[in-house]
Amino acid sequence: MPPIFLALSFFSVAATAAEVDQQAAVAALEKPQAVLIGIDTRETFADSALPDTRHLSLEDVTTKVPEVAPDKNTPIVLYAASARRSSIAQDSLTALGYRQVINGGSYYGLKKALQQDEVQN
Repeated sequence: MPPIFLALSFFSVAATAAEVDQQAAVAALEKPQAVLIGIDTRETFADSALPDTRHLSLEDVTTKVPEVAPDKNTPIVLYAASARRSSIAQDSLTALGYRQVINGGSYYGLKKALQQDEVQN
């Protein structure tokens, strides 16, 4: 595929990326069956992993999530360093039929939301 088409494809995917909802992410993570997934490169993930996070690259998310969450009703919370990858991953998983996929946003944003929730509870 010529580079111009790749660039246009990227922008069309980014334009449809899902919104960040950290309050819904925090609420979902309170459910015992919830799965927290970091969508980053291995290097970035090593530096910014929240506790109990499973790591999947953006390239592997559609093939590996069924191993992590075979039930499509499992609450899945995604995050990434900048939230762009988690938005794209959310769109991909929703297209596969997963019904409770939440974009928790960036590592720092989700970490802050989780810490605020701990203080309030």
